[in-house]
Amino acid sequence: MNVNGLQVSECGRGQDVVLLHGSASDHRTWQGQQDHWCDTYHLIAYSRRFHWPNEAIKPGGVYSLDQHVTDLQDLLVELELGSATLVGHSYGAVVSLELAARRPELVTRLVLAEPPALGLFVGVPPTFLQLLKVTVRRPRTALSILKLGATSMGPAATALERGDEEEAMRRLGVGILGEQAFGRLSEERRAQVRDNLILEELRSAEAFPRMDPDTVASIRCPTLLLEGERSPRIFSHLMDYLQELLPNRERVKIPDASHILHEDNPAEFHRVIESFLDVQT
Repeated sequence: MNVNGLQVSECGRGQDVVLLHGSASDHRTWQGQQDHWCDTYHLIAYSRRFHWPNEAIKPGGVYSLDQHVTDLQDLLVELELGSATLVGHSYGAVVSLELAARRPELVTRLVLAEPPALGLFVGVPPTFLQLLKVTVRRPRTALSILKLGATSMGPAATALERGDEEEAMRRLGVGILGEQAFGRLSEERRAQVRDNLILEELRSAEAFPRMDPDTVASIRCPTLLLEGERSPRIFSHLMDYLQELLPNRERVKIPDASHILHEDNPAEFHRVIESFLDVQT
């Protein structure tokens, strides 16, 4: 079905659980979770604005975190969910985190799978002063942010600007998943990435605005932080700070998984989340 211009897939009964995908992806990334959980939860997966099969962004348009948060808020209200558990992967986890800070009454629980919460440290692109401050406080985090920009996000955007989708996909895939995990992607999964390569997401400053640590620390709902055992180190560094800030959180590492942990090891992903939701019920 279509809600406010966004493609939505809905199934099941029980606890309301909303699934939010990351970058270079869409609601299809959650097929394994829909197959597994539709007999357990009231499950809602949707494609975020500008992602397949929704209307594409206009060239030079603004890809805005604020808009994605508003879309999620409006979706919860439109579907009359009251409050829901948000399971966010990557950029979808940042959207979930922001909504929990702005509208806590709409969020029952948070499951955040490797959110790239760059805005807690720098803007995109980062200024020299921002990088200097991070380097002084967290040198490994600063190095990983620099590496992501210099070897992945920046080159991917440049490749997209010249129309080279394959190089853009390779740069993003290796930078975010790691060389081996990217190499294991099926052609079907690579096609999903191609459908969702959005230059404006990589270039828009509004995509990764600054985030206030005190605001994140004000989030009180139970939160599960998930990371992949084989993910690039940047995600672990970013989650270290989230673990420090969030007052009501636990953190679990999913074995044999890279950044797309819900696809790499769905059985363990399901088990950990089900345990978290059962305890919190």
